[in-house]
Amino acid sequence: MNRREPLRDGGRSVGSAYPALHTSMLDVEFAQLSDRGRVREQNEDYVGHVAPATARQVRSHGWLFALADGVGGHRQGEVASRVAVESVLAGFRQATPGEPHSALLPRLVQSANTQVYETGLAAGPRGSGMASTLVACALRFDRAAVAHVGDSRCYLIRSGHAKLITRDHTVANEQLSLGVLSAQEAAEVSTKHVLSRSLGADLFVNVESSEVQLLPGDVLLLCSDGLHGALPGTELAPIVSHGIELKTAARELVASANERDGGDNVSVQLIRIRSVERMGMYRGRPYKLR
Repeated sequence: MNRREPLRDGGRSVGSAYPALHTSMLDVEFAQLSDRGRVREQNEDYVGHVAPATARQVRSHGWLFALADGVGGHRQGEVASRVAVESVLAGFRQATPGEPHSALLPRLVQSANTQVYETGLAAGPRGSGMASTLVACALRFDRAAVAHVGDSRCYLIRSGHAKLITRDHTVANEQLSLGVLSAQEAAEVSTKHVLSRSLGADLFVNVESSEVQLLPGDVLLLCSDGLHGALPGTELAPIVSHGIELKTAARELVASANERDGGDNVSVQLIRIRSVERMGMYRGRPYKLR
């Protein structure tokens, strides 16, 4: 069951926090906000989530958060991002209970790629070049699995510091990894926003994934490049730290990005970890740690 009830106003959407389900299991609160910025005529970003409706679903499926950024300059970028997110959400709801997120998430993102690719083909000339980034984060027990394509990011904010979990799939970042460019050159080169991979560009895509252990008090931050292109990671952590209400933090992040730049759509999802259920893994099966 998806309890998504965003408030929409001028290209914005705000998600509400959820009450605690049970103190001995994973419990989160979250907020999400998407804004078209100061220049763009429409919002090509799209955000969505799936929240468990029962304590049983907390353990069998967990939470899912997804954010996509339709590739600018191509037609129907807003369609690509919506198709990408809704495909991942639908697949997550239909997933086999207990399926490991580390295996499930890359499969769902690959399926979303196929959906965007086929949607573009079906649209004919209007869908030529349809593409999107996508970052998805699934939470269960005491872990978060992250899968992504493109340059939408996921940060782990802990003890006032932001750690980047994802890696931008851009031409400049690939050249940085190969040693062709220095960090300063990669930040200034004209290809810094040119994607090296995206959903919908081809029938298959290389999905990158990772997994992190969660602690109470951690905050996961998913965002489009409209946010991280305007605000460095060092400025993200202070805004969401010190127990500030997540809705307030989301609004402050978006407002700061618009003040600093405003030339792109800006989207953010904030997930604060209230409590976790410590689990171990044996032969692919979770067991409770005491």
